[in-house]
Amino acid sequence: MSTTIAKNKKAYHDYEILEKLEAGIVLEGSEVKALRAKRANLNDAFCRFIKGELYLMNAHIAHLDTTNRNFARDTRSPRKLLLHKKELDKLFDKVSKDGYTIVPLSIYFNKRNLAKVSIAIAKGKQLHDKREALKRKTQLREAQQAMKNYR
Repeated sequence: MSTTIAKNKKAYHDYEILEKLEAGIVLEGSEVKALRAKRANLNDAFCRFIKGELYLMNAHIAHLDTTNRNFARDTRSPRKLLLHKKELDKLFDKVSKDGYTIVPLSIYFNKRNLAKVSIAIAKGKQLHDKREALKRKTQLREAQQAMKNYR
């Protein structure tokens, strides 16, 4: 029963998703209210290790009109992701040795009403892989349409 706030549709197009993880996110009060109002965007967002900790970079969480401008945080500031030490070590090994990327897939509220980020270990697609995926998707859509019209 989770409430999805923002999805990164571009991640599924540009990357081959290998493994998914759930991470907590450190937010301020006004940012939580903005997320509840669905004022978030994950386009061009990515994850990066800074001093052994994982941060969500370039994710846009807008201000609400009621937020005091003196205490408002920058909309694209880095936000720390909360993971266990073993998970962080595993991710760091994958990124540094194997050359994979960590990509945020979505932001949502879980059953306990906590803001979570779904992240994935991903491998970049080549241009011909993207074309093949689009072709497969189009063929599947046409086949489903033909089945629908046949009945």
